[in-house]
Amino acid sequence: MLIIVTYDVSTETAAGRKRLRRVAKACERVGQRVQKSVFECTVNEMQFEQLERDLLAEIDANHDNLRFYRITEPVDLRVRQHGCFRSVDFDGPLLI
Repeated sequence: MLIIVTYDVSTETAAGRKRLRRVAKACERVGQRVQKSVFECTVNEMQFEQLERDLLAEIDANHDNLRFYRITEPVDLRVRQHGCFRSVDFDGPLLI
């Protein structure tokens, strides 16, 4: 399944900046960054639940915001892309 993860982590303190880095690293492990605080992740149900647990353990619910969007199939009808960013097609052939 395709999910979109968005977050807004308060960076007013050193602890907030540290949380921001940890949240970004957790998202980078399972998806690709499409904007500064937005990631696209292709995961199965178990990977999704693990990512959610990992991110919830990092954020401060009193100061930060974390959102998950499940994109239902067919994805090509749900996601429209405009501009110069080109995402990686993990389902297509890989050229090395």
